Amino acid sequence: MLRFCPVLLVLMLPACGASVVIQRDAQFDVTYDDTVTSDNQTIYSYNHTVSRNKTEGVRVSVELLSESAQSPVLFVVRQKQAVLSFQVPLILRGLYQRKYQYTQVGRTLCQPPTKALAETQFFYLDVSTLSSAGVHYQLRVSRVDSFTLQTDKKFSFNATPSQPQFFKYMFPDGVDTVIVKVNSQKNFPCSVMSIQDIQCPVYDLDNNVAFIGMYQTMTTTAAITVQRKDFPSNSFYVVVVVKTEDEACGGPLRFYPLLPDQLLDPGNRSKTLDVIVSPAINSEVYVMGMLFCLGIFMSFYLLTFLVACVENKRMNRKREGLLNADTSPAETASLLGKASVSPYEYGSFADNGSTLSSEAVTDSLASTDGNCGCMDRSLESVARSRQESLSSVEEDDYDTLVDIDSDKNIVRTKKFLCVSDLARKDKRILSKKYQIYFWNIATIAVFYALPVIQLVITYQTVVNVTGNQDICYYNFLCAHPLGALSSFNNILSNLGYVLLGLLFLLIILQRDILHNRALERNESTAVECGIPKHFGLYYAMGTALMMEGLLSACYHVCPNYTNFQFDTSFMYMIAGLCMLKLYQKRHPDINASAYSAYACLAAVIFFSVLGVVFGKGNTAFWIVFSVIHILATLLLSTQLYYMGRWRLNSGILRRMLNVIYTDCIRQCSGPMYIDRMVLLVMGNIVNWSLAAYGLIKRPNDFASYLLAIAICNLLLYFTFYIIMKLRSGERIQCLALVCILFTAVVWGFALFFFLQGLSTWQKTPAESREHNRECILLSFFDDHDIWHFLSSIAMFGSFLVLLTMDDDLDTVQRDKIYVF
Repeated sequence: MLRFCPVLLVLMLPACGASVVIQRDAQFDVTYDDTVTSDNQTIYSYNHTVSRNKTEGVRVSVELLSESAQSPVLFVVRQKQAVLSFQVPLILRGLYQRKYQYTQVGRTLCQPPTKALAETQFFYLDVSTLSSAGVHYQLRVSRVDSFTLQTDKKFSFNATPSQPQFFKYMFPDGVDTVIVKVNSQKNFPCSVMSIQDIQCPVYDLDNNVAFIGMYQTMTTTAAITVQRKDFPSNSFYVVVVVKTEDEACGGPLRFYPLLPDQLLDPGNRSKTLDVIVSPAINSEVYVMGMLFCLGIFMSFYLLTFLVACVENKRMNRKREGLLNADTSPAETASLLGKASVSPYEYGSFADNGSTLSSEAVTDSLASTDGNCGCMDRSLESVARSRQESLSSVEEDDYDTLVDIDSDKNIVRTKKFLCVSDLARKDKRILSKKYQIYFWNIATIAVFYALPVIQLVITYQTVVNVTGNQDICYYNFLCAHPLGALSSFNNILSNLGYVLLGLLFLLIILQRDILHNRALERNESTAVECGIPKHFGLYYAMGTALMMEGLLSACYHVCPNYTNFQFDTSFMYMIAGLCMLKLYQKRHPDINASAYSAYACLAAVIFFSVLGVVFGKGNTAFWIVFSVIHILATLLLSTQLYYMGRWRLNSGILRRMLNVIYTDCIRQCSGPMYIDRMVLLVMGNIVNWSLAAYGLIKRPNDFASYLLAIAICNLLLYFTFYIIMKLRSGERIQCLALVCILFTAVVWGFALFFFLQGLSTWQKTPAESREHNRECILLSFFDDHDIWHFLSSIAMFGSFLVLLTMDDDLDTVQRDKIYVF
């Protein structure tokens, strides 16, 4: 290349076949109309003053005026430390190799930093083409007065795919974190907001904007939190690019080109946007948020301690009152006679003490249907069974007890059942059986949580390395980073599940210890009264609540549709365990084993995964799922109605026809178990309706739909239980009533905040950000965080309801407690 003087110079070398090179001094904000051919090349020379304390933007705008050019015109901008080149017409590619042509191009020049206080810099703009015919173009280079963004000041601008915009922002003193917000009144065209370091080149086209920095697609809203520590120069570029197509933002795809190289008209893809940079929260707000979170849930520990103290004081007064009460001589002698029996005397007939004689069973069955038979278990038998080692008892021992095996078909099919009829098995065996629930869920939690934690750490690493913030569906307007975590507040708010789950385990442990002490003292109320105390399911429920907090926190490390099951898996378990515990209260002998229960829950989670992956708009999947849902409802209804005394084999159809013929055709007789039938009919109506809704509407959020099925069934059973309890003449104590009312109110507020919908992975990331909202609590927590707070409290309250709702029966004989 030849050197030229800074004046107009024309050099013609026709003998060598070289083109004519024209160099001219150019001025800012002046429009140049010119023509270029393959025989000439034009160089425009500009100079401007660069200041260290003030950055001035320079923008090059080009429009091609010739309608049909044989070859594009190449524009090359040569700066001191950077080179920018582009062609006009500019060809940008979309999906499936679609090509869009733009004849108007505008690019902002990268401004390299200068060390001098003020420096004059030159840059050159070369225009050339290989077209033999003249190509007419229009060129204008102008200064961008608002190139540097100011804190808390909104700036409006226009952008197109061929005319992107970027601006500079410098961190002010005392500000370490800012949030950059870009808004638009129009959903489309789809655009991209990117945060890039101060370096050249700036990637500001649709095909390269994702190369460096952080970026996210947007329709009407985009927000990125930027920290000073990530940018050594204490400044960064805010780049806004309009995409060539709208598919990435959920818009429709255009038609396929008829020819592979056909150029498509992009149409009008201009978009007006606003950008504002605001300081984010400081460290004091982080500390206040953490202290607030801890304070809320630690107050429950304090409240529980106070209630325990009051309850202990009340029990001591009650015990003192009983000791001071007047007792007749005969009663005193009777009590002393019972107390004088030694444990060795109990053991003298312990060989048959753990079972019932056939005469006793026959006598109990001979009672009328209207009376609940209570088995006369001697205190000696109870003492003997309690002294035997628990470790020597196997879960299947009761299958070898002849008396239970011979009459359970009769006992369980009585018209009116008492708890004593379904609490005949050895307490040691049942206690061990229900402890398996806890150990199984603890094992499941370990094997489930470890790969989940590993996966979400990988997700967060990918987000931090690639800068692609479309991977995770945060509420970007209230996502406060901490370390490598992008949304620490959404993780912190899950602490309530863990702390309240631990508190519930401590409450259960205290009740378990008191019950065991009562058994050691041979108290009749602990042995023969009230709902049988089995704490294994309670331990499993508390563990599930803690795991729900851990896995929900893992989900919120990077929320998206692929890991949503982390947030819901233990919700299914909690709903299932609550229903099992509610059923176990009055059916301790026939409740499901831990293995079958967790196998059913595993099947639910399996269908949840299938629904998330294949259920969206898949008619075949919804038909199969609805059929399975209805069949499972019918099988469970049959199991509950007949108390497990039926068999699913080849003769099931014949037996069904016999029942229909006998009870409906030959004689019209009502159901034998009316209460159970009412519950099961209501349950079938609800489940058939949910199955029909799913088949017709086919909701995109299958995991939430499945969770709604579980919650509806749990609420239905709980309501039925409360109604039947009151109908049976039982009462709800003050503490349980307070828990019920408190829990109902908290659930109502929790659902209100849950339904706010701050993000949704059922849509594209850009569409999800349309639902983002600002923080509403302490400038740190958003609506979903409040949902975490309230739902954890509501779940804890629900557990307390299950724990205390039958405390009024602790002094009632089990043959007076009805089964429903």
